[in-house]
Amino acid sequence: MLHLLYILAFTALAFFAVANLIRSLITLSTESQRLHPPANSVSRSGIGRVPHPEFLDDDGNVVNEPLLVMKSMTVEDARSRLDALYNSSPNASGETSEGV
Repeated sequence: MLHLLYILAFTALAFFAVANLIRSLITLSTESQRLHPPANSVSRSGIGRVPHPEFLDDDGNVVNEPLLVMKSMTVEDARSRLDALYNSSPNASGETSEGV
């Protein structure tokens, strides 16, 4: 009799879980299809969106230039720079700590 009670309880929980999953998927699909206002427009309360502090300069103005510029380099160039850093370190006297 106790086994039947467990089966009924877990079946009910499974139905609740599946119903909740389907409801969440439907809500997510309707939210994704809803048109959102542009990011720089004024919201309903009249207060504009505040940008992240890293996007502001010292005066509080929005920075309109790229924040990260990456320069491409070859593997040989990177290897030579790493070797130069290693050789210029104070511990680079030509001896290794492993012992040859």
